[in-house]
Amino acid sequence: MHRRLMRACLTPLRLRDYRLLWSGAMLSQLGDGATWTALTWLALAHGDAAALGVLGICYTAPVIAGGFLVGPLLDRFDRRAVLVADCVLRGVAVASIPAAAAFGPVRLWQLYLVAAVYGLLKIVPLGAVPAMLPDLVPQRALAAASALESVSLGVGRILGPAVGGLLIPLVGGASVLLLDAASYLAFGLAVLAVRVPRGGPGPAHTVRSAPPGGWRPVVALLRGDGVLLAITVGFGLFNLAMGMLMVLEPWFAHDRFPGGAHTLGLILALSGGANLAGSLAAGAVPPSDRQMLRIGVLQAVAGASLLLLLVGDLPVVLIGLVLCNVLSTPMTVSSQVLRLSRIPAGLRGRTLTLMRTVMNATTPLGAAVAGPLLAAGAHQALIVLMTLAAALPGLWLVRAYRTTSFGAELGLVVPTPPATPVRSARDAHHV
Repeated sequence: MHRRLMRACLTPLRLRDYRLLWSGAMLSQLGDGATWTALTWLALAHGDAAALGVLGICYTAPVIAGGFLVGPLLDRFDRRAVLVADCVLRGVAVASIPAAAAFGPVRLWQLYLVAAVYGLLKIVPLGAVPAMLPDLVPQRALAAASALESVSLGVGRILGPAVGGLLIPLVGGASVLLLDAASYLAFGLAVLAVRVPRGGPGPAHTVRSAPPGGWRPVVALLRGDGVLLAITVGFGLFNLAMGMLMVLEPWFAHDRFPGGAHTLGLILALSGGANLAGSLAAGAVPPSDRQMLRIGVLQAVAGASLLLLLVGDLPVVLIGLVLCNVLSTPMTVSSQVLRLSRIPAGLRGRTLTLMRTVMNATTPLGAAVAGPLLAAGAHQALIVLMTLAAALPGLWLVRAYRTTSFGAELGLVVPTPPATPVRSARDAHHV
């Protein structure tokens, strides 16, 4: 049984084009994990907790502007070209820090600028990669493909911070950023090798037959679909808590627990390991017509586990972070299946980009709150606020959707296995 579930989760990797996209994305996430560790350590070395809060805002806030710029591009142009342009721009930006360090000390404003460029373009792979999935894999493999996307994030969060934490004492934080620049190059080359899709909305949906351009049809879709709207709001509040957490984790390692950069690498790597485990489990679990109920329960329990961070003991803190990550990843995969099942192909790029933009827009707000609270010595109040923001939306989803059958009442068509075997990506059904 365990082997069958694992094979089901890994089925999309048999398809060449999906395998290229996934491998390149995973390498890029690996570099990003090392970069965030290095950037936070450099900010603490040249500033304080307040500087860390500013860095977190720069790292996440520009995603709002980036989302509105990128969304229409993903439905109009070849998504591969947009991804390659993103790799080039962010690779050059990250490489500018070690280049500047070769001629003098790194300044805080330089770290903020690189973080802002990253944040501005962060939405490109977050919107483009899932938008390409229905064009690369059969419909019945969407859940596994979505789970593998989360696996790539988890692998990056495991190995990236660990490598960064190990290398910072040896070569310095600026040199670690070269890893991320190399990962962007690898991702761009992998995307160039993907043969499909050739157009923005996919071969089966030409630009001419797609819904009108702009954001109006996307807004109308979200307003008329209670499931998509609930996912957007609930995850937005959960990411508010994650914005607080991304500032709290390096503060724990720097000011609360011994070990310095090694402890930070351990914290982020264990969180990534839990994320990976949750992704693998989610990919092997079939979709349910009570998908929203599942999402609500997972979010409520994942958020409540953050209360363990109130205990001033590193092992207990790590347990809380592991529980939060291992439960929150399946909720993300479940929501991805819902989104891909409900969004028309011609609106896929814009809608996924807008949803993920709104969800990620709350992360800098969390970072903005966390910095001043930590500087004021109110880390316990920050943990309580973070827990409420993460858990309460899950309880609301449970209450609102506990008796709703989405297959019958809300129009969700749960993918079912076709009668024929899995075909190659070139022959796969396009939705």
